[in-house]
Amino acid sequence: MRLPINSPKRLIGTAAMAGAAALIPAAALAATASPAAPAASTPRCATSGLVIWLNPQLGGGYAGGYYYNLNFTNLSGHACTLRGHPGVSAVNLSGQQLGSPAGWGSAKLRTVTLANGATATAQLQVADAANYGCTVTAAGLRVYPPNQFTSKVVPYPLGACARTGPVWMDAGPVQNG
Repeated sequence: MRLPINSPKRLIGTAAMAGAAALIPAAALAATASPAAPAASTPRCATSGLVIWLNPQLGGGYAGGYYYNLNFTNLSGHACTLRGHPGVSAVNLSGQQLGSPAGWGSAKLRTVTLANGATATAQLQVADAANYGCTVTAAGLRVYPPNQFTSKVVPYPLGACARTGPVWMDAGPVQNG
C-alpha cells in the first residue's frame, strides 16, 4: 500500500479547515449564550409626521396675556420621541417672522414618547403685545418641534410685535398631553 505524500501547502490548508470546523460549534454556542441585541431606540418625531395645533380653550388668561396649549399629535404611523422646547415665532401672511422668537424658561426637560395618534403639549405664554407698544396682528405662529429644522405654520391671528427686541412669548418644554 502506498501512502499519499502531501505537500506543506496542502497540509496547512487541511489543518486550517480542521481548526475552523472545530470552532463552528463553539461559535454557535457563544451566539446562543450571548445576551439579546438591544432593541432599536425610538426615533425623534419628524416635523412631517406631526400635526401641530393651538388649543386656546385649554389655556387661561391672566392680567396682561394668555396661556395656550401648543399640541403635537403624532400621525407618523409609529412611535417617536420629543424632548425640549419648541421654537415659536409670530409670522405675517407671507410667512415672514414678526419680531423676536419666543423665549425658553429653565424648566426640567423630559423625553416624551408618543405612540401613533398620541399628543404632547407645550405651554405657550403670550403677553399682550400692546404692553410693549406693539399693534401688529400676526397671521399665525411658525413652530419648530424640538430638535427639528423644519417648521409648520399654525394659523391663529394674534397681537404681535413686529420689531425685534421685546420677547413677548415664552414656550415651555414638551410634556405628556
